[in-house]
Amino acid sequence: MHVTIRKAASEDATAINNLAWQLGYTPTVEATAERIHAITADKTHCAFVAEASGEVIGWVQAFCAIRLESEPFVEIGGLVVDVNARGTGVGRKLVQQVMVWSAQQPVSKIRVRTNTTRLETHQFYQKFGFEENKEQKVYDLKL
Repeated sequence: MHVTIRKAASEDATAINNLAWQLGYTPTVEATAERIHAITADKTHCAFVAEASGEVIGWVQAFCAIRLESEPFVEIGGLVVDVNARGTGVGRKLVQQVMVWSAQQPVSKIRVRTNTTRLETHQFYQKFGFEENKEQKVYDLKL
């Protein structure tokens, strides 16, 4: 399978949504299109899609994070590969693209957070050399 990695565009919103739904996320196409536009307009954010035979089969989004208490880093905010394309190297290519993008940013590391129940995801990132740093709970406050 020949896979091409390119920058995400608003026209990819439906395909990106369909992939997000595979992991249980339920954004609307309109909201996703708006987010893609905002991400691609911000030089401290990136979003890429993987295409095969004209179909989007994966996506990744990352951003520069600046914290008062630590050095800046890039964080992978999301990575999804179509269930039928997993294990074929698509995810690897998407992460490698983030690594290339990150090398152009004023950062010294890339961080990713994963759900504690997604054990295959943990192994995927460990193959790249990502090391577990900590476990934490995430709290939301609705506004």
